[in-house]
Amino acid sequence: MQSIFQDGLGIGVVRPETFSQDTAQTPGSHRVAAITREHGTPSSMWGGLFTVAAGGQTAIHHHGKQDTVVYALPGTAPIREFSAPAQPGDFVYVPAYLPHKEINLSEDAEFTWVVVRSTPQPIVVNLPDEHWSGGQANGNTQGTTRQLEHSSHV
Repeated sequence: MQSIFQDGLGIGVVRPETFSQDTAQTPGSHRVAAITREHGTPSSMWGGLFTVAAGGQTAIHHHGKQDTVVYALPGTAPIREFSAPAQPGDFVYVPAYLPHKEINLSEDAEFTWVVVRSTPQPIVVNLPDEHWSGGQANGNTQGTTRQLEHSSHV
């Protein structure tokens, strides 16, 4: 990382070749860390990239006490929880402790999100498919969970 820090203050630039794959993962996705204390950034937040392959989906998971904000780069993905489309250029807010999964509706293109979390250490709690009633993690809306429906605009 190229940085100018003075007493913990300054501006840091993290180049893609220095992103770290040494971060918590969820099956079906790939995360890389950019803004972390472990990599020299004295921040109270965590920042990185999150990718799901074309036609892919993640396991059900949540991020503990972390609030998460994402910015959708090219591609689309529904998050199983609330009904709202996430398309390129959108911001998405995922509250702490909210179980969710990402599903890439495109069969042709991966999607990547820029992710910022509210604590410096990423928290990923992977949950079993049975977490949602009926044991289905692919759109079952039984119980107290609502599904996010998205149109595919890739």
